Amino acid sequence: MQTLSIATWNINSVRLRLPIVEHLILTRQPDILCLQETKCADPMFPRAAFEALGYPHIAIHGQKGYHGVATISRLPLHELTERRDYCGVGDARHLSVGFAWGGKTIRLHNFYVPAGGDEPDRTINAKFGHKLDFIDEMKLLHAEAEAGVSSILVGDLNIAPYESDVWSHRQLLKIVSHTPVETEGLIAVMTGGGWVDLMRRHWPEPERLYTWWSYRAKDWEAADRGRRLDHVWSSADLAAQLAGVEILKEARGWERPSDHVPVIARFSL
Repeated sequence: MQTLSIATWNINSVRLRLPIVEHLILTRQPDILCLQETKCADPMFPRAAFEALGYPHIAIHGQKGYHGVATISRLPLHELTERRDYCGVGDARHLSVGFAWGGKTIRLHNFYVPAGGDEPDRTINAKFGHKLDFIDEMKLLHAEAEAGVSSILVGDLNIAPYESDVWSHRQLLKIVSHTPVETEGLIAVMTGGGWVDLMRRHWPEPERLYTWWSYRAKDWEAADRGRRLDHVWSSADLAAQLAGVEILKEARGWERPSDHVPVIARFSL
């Protein structure tokens, strides 16, 4: 059986948290690892560390101190690599690469959607307006846009779209990441683009799924007030080959953790 594993993780500074990224690789050995919020310019990315672990194929889209996405792979990456400047503001928030698996050509999108600030009103919060504009632009992205190319989309999309994606639907309706304008927008991106939500295929609603726990919580595990901000989507043909999804909740308790945890999707042929 031929298998493929893809991990996604908002690492909140790849250089600061390199030891736990290395731990993930050594213990889970994903074929491809997509990182978000790498927070370093391209020349400062720790390529040598990943190459030493057997991941020589690296695509990055970074900027100093903010944002940034990187895709690290054991599999060769090819000419489909693309970096889109969503909203035309110069942020490093998107990277897509191409690779071959199981007789298919696959485009893998790696996204870091803007968080949106604290106030869910674009008239007084420009960050929220930026987030909504970013989501609107994502509606142009279709899972079957290229003939003969399958698609996977992963990343920190900074929206928990369903009621069971947050610890309290009622209490978070006016909190950025779960407001109706955001959740409806992200669901429109997914349905209009022909994407399949692989996490919800593996764990149907109403099962609660979280991938993020706030740093502000004194005891994040006991409170368990999480949100599902990290996502794995695919085109329908790859969704049919999904073998499973794993959320590594324990990573939230690792030394100097990110507030997000890794998600790993596995496919079989």
